[in-house]
Amino acid sequence: MVTSMAAILAITGGAYAVLRGQSPGSDPVAAAAADLPVGTAGKALVQARQHMIQLDAAAKTMTVVGTPKVAAQPVASAPTTSDGSSGSGGSGGGAPVVSAPPPDPGTAQSIAYKLLPSFGFNAASQYPCVNDIFTRESGWRYNAENASGAYGIPQALPGSKMASAGPDWQTDPTTQIKWGIGYMKSIYGSPCQAWAFWQAHSYY
Repeated sequence: MVTSMAAILAITGGAYAVLRGQSPGSDPVAAAAADLPVGTAGKALVQARQHMIQLDAAAKTMTVVGTPKVAAQPVASAPTTSDGSSGSGGSGGGAPVVSAPPPDPGTAQSIAYKLLPSFGFNAASQYPCVNDIFTRESGWRYNAENASGAYGIPQALPGSKMASAGPDWQTDPTTQIKWGIGYMKSIYGSPCQAWAFWQAHSYY
């Protein structure tokens, strides 16, 4: 115990002597530590401390040059359907409406884009919401299957619900997408309303 205390006093005294000899503005702790006999771990700590001091000094020199601006969401004008209702399918309730170009022909995405008007929706404004949902639910795979029993592009639960859209519901993307868009319309009013719900709950 006496030996340990003597060692501590010797180290402290040595550090104090080094500190007294430092010029103003220098880093006395780092200088004292550099003069003491230390091992590899001690040197690593000193280097880490110096690095933190440099980062702190750099952070104090940073200035804010501007603030980010959020672009306004364009609202596509929706055509009026034969019954006089808006073709947008009701995108109120805070659901953003963003127009998008048609997807590549021959894809499941293209099928969805072409089917939207038959449900009374503006394809350019509602397709992005359909895409957001189906991409997250199934990756647009007609044979996507979940352990819970959900199946297909829209992840109907159970998958057999899609039989109401056609007997080939297990293998036909068109049948599955028809059912999915019909479900969004009947439950939420529109794909973008369904997407707003999905964003809040991670399901629709």
